[in-house]
Amino acid sequence: MTTIKDMPVRASNRSSVRLFATVKIMHQSTRARVVDLSPSGMAFDIEKPLQVMPGQLVTVESEELGRLSGTVRWYSNGRLGIQYKLSTNALAQITSYFRFFHEEVRPVLRR
Repeated sequence: MTTIKDMPVRASNRSSVRLFATVKIMHQSTRARVVDLSPSGMAFDIEKPLQVMPGQLVTVESEELGRLSGTVRWYSNGRLGIQYKLSTNALAQITSYFRFFHEEVRPVLRR
């Protein structure tokens, strides 16, 4: 994993998605929208602020992806990035999503 301006950046390819999930960190929980997904992690826009630090354990539950565990990699301005705790189950869930459900999402607004 490399860094840009002190923020970790995934080396694997990302796909833009529009999925909804529940993010749980310690005793906190919030709804979130998955904005990008890769074989090693995902980024969210979260609904309400959380008190998180890099390295904390996180659980993500989504209808399309099921239940995944991972660690917080970064948190900034209402966005959260996690890296999966890779297991055969997590890898199978992500692979299944890309094989059967994924459609690349294009931004609605242009800059």
